[in-house]
Amino acid sequence: MGCNLARPSSGEVAEWSKALDWNSSNIPKVFVGSNPTLSASQRAASPLPAAGKPGVRCRQPAWQHAAIGLLLALVVCACSPKPAPERLAGSTMGTTYELLIPRRPADVPRESVEAQVHEVLDEVDSHLSGWNSDSELSRFNAQGTEWFAASPILVEALADARDVSVASGGAFDVTVDPLVAAWGFGARGRGREVAPTAAEIAELMGSVGYDKLELRREPPELRKSTASLRIDLDGVAPGLAVDHIAERLESLGISDYLVELGGEVRARGRNREGRAWRVAVEAPLPGERKPYTLLELDGLGVSTSGDYRDYHEVAGQRVSHTIDPRSGRPVLNQLVSVTVVHPSAAAADAWATALMVLGPTEGARLATRLGLAVLFIERDAAGGLRESSTPGFESLRRPLSPAI
Repeated sequence: MGCNLARPSSGEVAEWSKALDWNSSNIPKVFVGSNPTLSASQRAASPLPAAGKPGVRCRQPAWQHAAIGLLLALVVCACSPKPAPERLAGSTMGTTYELLIPRRPADVPRESVEAQVHEVLDEVDSHLSGWNSDSELSRFNAQGTEWFAASPILVEALADARDVSVASGGAFDVTVDPLVAAWGFGARGRGREVAPTAAEIAELMGSVGYDKLELRREPPELRKSTASLRIDLDGVAPGLAVDHIAERLESLGISDYLVELGGEVRARGRNREGRAWRVAVEAPLPGERKPYTLLELDGLGVSTSGDYRDYHEVAGQRVSHTIDPRSGRPVLNQLVSVTVVHPSAAAADAWATALMVLGPTEGARLATRLGLAVLFIERDAAGGLRESSTPGFESLRRPLSPAI
């Protein structure tokens, strides 16, 4: 993993993610939404640039977890002479990352920041990546039911995921990958055009379930109750990397930053102009890039799950990539996107998936009871959009205006 501030040419990039801010007048303004990126099975057909080069995005999910997270899509705006924030950017784990640091302390060399960021990226890739065949997660997926001596970061990721699984009644589940593939999504399901039969789904359900995974923290160990269990951490690993990078920045004394990786975002402090960071939630419209509303972030992460980009037809029926782990079938509610704001980017990512599965009624009840900051956008009977949100989300919302 490396840092490179050069932009890729237009012929090299489908979507170049930029974690920029709607407050600033001298940098491109951006919005966030459902973010399909590079999946494992597509690396041969669409290889990533070498480490240190900007990444390439395509239209299938990389961090496969039914919810894809946040896309920071580039929108051109006027520029002013004021200098832009310092940037660190590059490719990692099949996607791209970017940091904005408006005020780096004079006693903190840029090289120290880069070293801390790369250490986190290397750790996440070597322990949590499902498409890296040499990763710790891949080795655990390949073994049987014996206890597995695990790293603290792998146990942390699985413990965080389990918390959301339990709280959501199983709507979020890191073991759902076999069902995702059966419906034609993810690294192993690409190209499938026939829906799985009820018998196939029932058989696969025997290999799915977060309750089939046992973990210990001291010493850190894992065990499956069935050898066919497979874990996919795409729903928490990018956010966990963002959280760990933010912690490293703060350990260096950097209190103003915005971090984005694979669409997961976390921001703290003030931007170059001395105001809180602002990003815009993307309107969930296929083929369009329009801001829907603004969020002001300080010490918070944000993630969006949506079905308006990543879907396909199976037997003539539109099928969402969001699979309900409890039924083994794609979700059928009217939600088109769910945006979650949370102090942890990893938790925001996982909860966006869980609430997408639960739907606008059950999901809103749970989000309100737990005090989560959430925006639900759904289709109405006429094909338009309607929204609902929790009080926590409304407290972070800001007017969307050309005067920003």
